Amino acid sequence: MYPQQLIENISLLEKTRDFRLNEKPSSLHEEEKKSLLETYHPDFKLSAFRTLRVGVNRGDRTVHEIADLLEAFSSFDYREIDFESPDIETDVLVLGGGGAGITAALFAESTGAKVVLATKLRLGNSNTIMALGGMQASVDENDSPVKHFADTMVAGQFKGRKELIRVMVDDGPRIVKWLLELGVNFDRDEKGNLLTKKAGGSSAPRILSIGDYTGLNIIKILKDEIRNRENVEILEFSPAVELTTNEFGECNGAVLFDLERKRFFLVKAKAVVLATGGSGRLHIQGFQTSNNFGATGDAIVLAYRAGAKLEGLDSFQYHPTGIVYPDHMVGVLVTEAIRSLGAHLVNGRGERFINELETRDVVSAAMIKECEEGRGVKTPSGRIGVWLDTPVLTLKFGKGFLMKNFPALYRMFKRVKIDIEKRPLLVYPTLHYQNGGVLIDEKGETTVKNLFVAGEAAGGIHGRNRLMGNSLLDIFVFGRRAGLAAARRKYKDAGKQTLKHVDRYYNELKNLRITTVAKTPRIFQEFIVVK
Repeated sequence: MYPQQLIENISLLEKTRDFRLNEKPSSLHEEEKKSLLETYHPDFKLSAFRTLRVGVNRGDRTVHEIADLLEAFSSFDYREIDFESPDIETDVLVLGGGGAGITAALFAESTGAKVVLATKLRLGNSNTIMALGGMQASVDENDSPVKHFADTMVAGQFKGRKELIRVMVDDGPRIVKWLLELGVNFDRDEKGNLLTKKAGGSSAPRILSIGDYTGLNIIKILKDEIRNRENVEILEFSPAVELTTNEFGECNGAVLFDLERKRFFLVKAKAVVLATGGSGRLHIQGFQTSNNFGATGDAIVLAYRAGAKLEGLDSFQYHPTGIVYPDHMVGVLVTEAIRSLGAHLVNGRGERFINELETRDVVSAAMIKECEEGRGVKTPSGRIGVWLDTPVLTLKFGKGFLMKNFPALYRMFKRVKIDIEKRPLLVYPTLHYQNGGVLIDEKGETTVKNLFVAGEAAGGIHGRNRLMGNSLLDIFVFGRRAGLAAARRKYKDAGKQTLKHVDRYYNELKNLRITTVAKTPRIFQEFIVVK
């Protein structure tokens, strides 16, 4: 239920609704977009960044929160671990239990490889289950991988690696076919064909969805599938705290920590797939986040210490429509599909200020501009946002449309006595996605041999801004590729496990006289006050 001060502002919004329904905001010119981003997008806030002083990316710029992770020592003492006698030996070790990790494990196992999948939380508890709007794939008759490639390049400001984008868009239809065969039930039109929708920054209808809980429904299917595979051992509540390497610097396993028994154990493998997700729970620049509690940048830390090159960690995506009222729902996302259907973004004066189907970075920057220039709406607790006018869709499509097509969102707000068919939602950009990560090739392999990365932890794919729906496609495409490539190493000799790479890294920190109280990997982020 909204307090009186917000209801008074809603009445202003309602007075402009008829006018706005006939209004068609024009798209911004490229120079206007550039100026907007450079002035208001968090990626351009110079004081939020610093230069790395250690490792293979020394001299590159990243945010303070990531630099703090990389310029830190571990809080764990590994001296009691017997590296001559691993607790578990396997062909492929997959670290991470979200969409990318489960996919990698499924495809690795399908080749006959023995697989261990270890995850920090429960299997499936990841950012994948929070993917609401859908997945991009060029399956519509008016679409093609070429169009998908072009849209992805433009959205990423031409900073994504062409070879990675090419394989992602080319593999899209194959991934859709695989998911359908597993039993994923994407939405269909009245003729029974796959229903595709258009998203911001897309030139064709390409979004495949399952209501407004796409990721959750896919994960349910994948969890059932992985639990039925005999050659996959699943270890829950077992985060990786260090990778191991052999005398040649090749990755050959990991040190894991059993959160329940409070003990280390060692897993030896011919190849490792890192799929532990992003870093949203670091609350970069103090922003609220949509990420799950395990998203603390573990993959970046572990891979970087092992010598893997990073790319694009000076860019993060802020989802435009994160809830800012009520307070206990801060960070909950409103799917972009609502804007693609015609919901308006409206400032505190009742004005529509941006074409809602611009790319996410542009829309977020425009919202931040409205709030910083005094045209936002303040909540009783002091947060500031703009309105997402959802009742416009009720006028456009009829009563019950939102309840039918966005049931999760509708029920969520009904519980706090807000009817989204009658009342708008107060939103503000929310830290959503790590655009960069550990650099990979088309197989998902890093610059460290036998170390593969898939999902949000990987870098080089999305450039400086991710196209909506490409994250779900990304995790399945590169999860599959990494799993298959890692499984081909099952005939190799893994060699002796060591932490010599960690010793070298720590010596570099000491030689540079870098001292810090931070300890990494973070595992779980301490409480932090967000904007």
